[in-house]
Amino acid sequence: MSSLFGNRLIAARKMAGLSLQGLADRLEGIVTRQALSKYELNQSYPNSQTLIALSRALNVPVDFFFSEPEVQVELTGFEFRKRKKLSPVTEAAILEQSAEILSRYLTLEQLIREEKPIRPFDYPHLIQHIGDAEQAAEQLRIQWGLGQDPIPNVVAMLEESGYKVVELTTDKDFDGLKAFAKDIRVIVVNRAHDICRIRFTALHELAHHVLMFPDEMSEQDREKLCHTFSGAVLFPATQAREIMNVQRFHFYLPELSLLKQYWGISIAAMFARAKNLGIINDYVFAKLNQGYRARKYHLSEPGIFSGDEKAYRFNQLLYKGLAEEIITINQGALLRNVTVGELRNDLDQLA
Repeated sequence: MSSLFGNRLIAARKMAGLSLQGLADRLEGIVTRQALSKYELNQSYPNSQTLIALSRALNVPVDFFFSEPEVQVELTGFEFRKRKKLSPVTEAAILEQSAEILSRYLTLEQLIREEKPIRPFDYPHLIQHIGDAEQAAEQLRIQWGLGQDPIPNVVAMLEESGYKVVELTTDKDFDGLKAFAKDIRVIVVNRAHDICRIRFTALHELAHHVLMFPDEMSEQDREKLCHTFSGAVLFPATQAREIMNVQRFHFYLPELSLLKQYWGISIAAMFARAKNLGIINDYVFAKLNQGYRARKYHLSEPGIFSGDEKAYRFNQLLYKGLAEEIITINQGALLRNVTVGELRNDLDQLA
């Protein structure tokens, strides 16, 4: 058995956010902490029964332990967006999961020669105020040819623009992160959240990639301006002013729900758009947020955006590679991190 096994076991354990003892506990006595340590050091190897137990405990196929993507990834320049302080173990798990998924993605691209260049966005000015972020969002829509209509699928748009979007389902205190893999721009989003929040987060992380801020600006101020940019890309200023009108005091839930359904932006973010655009003042903004929280909408916001907000490109490339026989079914299963049987069940070959 190759010495690869120990490294892959370490990777799977980190992705699961487990210590050696935590993994031993999850295995319920099948393997001791000491035995697991020896596996990771390649000093001994598990039998087939233990290997299956490890696979189930770590939620990876058995083949995961004996193969690794051809393209290895190290994430750099990463910046987390989070609601509360995440534990070091959770942060490490998110980074490990992101790197593993991205490694398989880049390996697939390399195998079928389908690398996607970054779509340029040229905004040379420093972002110092709300107005700067608004102008940058307007320029993005112009340069990327987005017009003034709602964006049906933000994640797919970013993928088509050359960004690698990694989707995880993890701790709800984590929203997203921006990172690099050499010169590749990476955005990670958390699918544990609702669609509008995923859209907003993806564009927030785009802001961290494309906008420039003064060196002396605080992290808090940068985050606020990235929020402004994200909301302005989702709901352009011209449309927001026309629809929400000027000098408002009242907003009614049915109207807000319709706007959310059409534009794919949360009600809370709409309040911020109205304030930033001078449609409401600070007092009205505060009153709206008080009413919002009093009704516990921050826990479960009304209104549904029915767009299909998810990544498609990896699976499209995978199916293309299989159809053109560039990759085998075994390679495809390894790249998707599933068993061969699971991949076969997913395929409905017509010819």
